[in-house]
Amino acid sequence: MSTRYGRTPGGYLWSLLEPMAAILFLSLGFSLIIRTPPLGTSFLLFYTTGFLPFNIYANMANCTARAVSFSKPLLKFPAVTWVHAILARLFLNSLTDVLIMVILVGGVYFAVDSRSMLDLPLAILGVSLAILLGFAVGTVNCVLISLFPLWELIWGVITRPLFLASGVLFLYRDLPDAAQEILWYNPLMQITGMVRAAFYSTYDASYVSVTYILGLSLGLLTLGLILMGRFHHDILNK
Repeated sequence: MSTRYGRTPGGYLWSLLEPMAAILFLSLGFSLIIRTPPLGTSFLLFYTTGFLPFNIYANMANCTARAVSFSKPLLKFPAVTWVHAILARLFLNSLTDVLIMVILVGGVYFAVDSRSMLDLPLAILGVSLAILLGFAVGTVNCVLISLFPLWELIWGVITRPLFLASGVLFLYRDLPDAAQEILWYNPLMQITGMVRAAFYSTYDASYVSVTYILGLSLGLLTLGLILMGRFHHDILNK
């Protein structure tokens, strides 16, 4: 926490202010363009339930991808291994992002005086899948970026449209059939739909497949752990 947040003014507070500012800008900007959000009546609640799951995934994936390079000084100690480095990112980011979501969602509920019923188990499942997917993608990228530094640039270009293709700004059901068939395979589209269904009882998220998200995440995580076990000596000696 001190090495990640202690070097900037505001420190740990920035982890809360950044997503809060993004949600406020999205809500204000789209409220000037359209009268009502695609779901419900509150722009704040709509974009909070879409942005935060995506943000949880993105933070987890980015921080896990840099875990080994960031922790190289500690990895010189025999008692500290690459497993500790990536698990530290998992615990820190999970606790931080869950805390941020609780604070921001609670604040939005208070601000808009929402009377919608929260499906807590479904919300927990959606957030947990976002964490798992981000950890899995980050573990694979941790190996690839360490062995091939150019991959970080390539991955950034490939995933740049991901924010628009993950259901943060729109609903899956509002897309044309051809777009639905393609974007269904984006697990983040399903995760944002699951989290929104937890906050909007009238939203139909029957297209979500927990089995698909879980299988893809565990498959990527297994691949990342195998590659890390095979190449961690090469990575640390570079």
